[in-house]
Amino acid sequence: MPERSTQFFVDLESGVWEAMVSGDLDAERELLSADFLGVYPSGFATRAEHLAELADGPVTVSYTIVDARLIEVSADSVMLCYRADHQPVGRDEPESMYISSLWVERDGRWWNTFSQDSPTIPVAAAGQP
Repeated sequence: MPERSTQFFVDLESGVWEAMVSGDLDAERELLSADFLGVYPSGFATRAEHLAELADGPVTVSYTIVDARLIEVSADSVMLCYRADHQPVGRDEPESMYISSLWVERDGRWWNTFSQDSPTIPVAAAGQP
């Protein structure tokens, strides 16, 4: 049975973030499946499009994964959901977003096959008390 702890998947997800901090295109490629799909506020992105963001180097200065939750989807897939607090390269203010990442085990390896990012908004703006 493949590893299924929340920390295991936070560690895998951290590998994606570390690649964005270091600008390591190869490290990122080793974690994203060939059929990866990203769903972002700006639209859809394939693996190639996601990797292209690193063509000029790092895109993130720092990050923290907060409040991670794991949902078992099937025998060989899990959804990791969390808040990311991060500092994008070239921005003065840090940003936060909620992320859902689907990790699928194929041939003994875990691959990030899907990621959806949702920017955070202040609770008052969301109409909640």
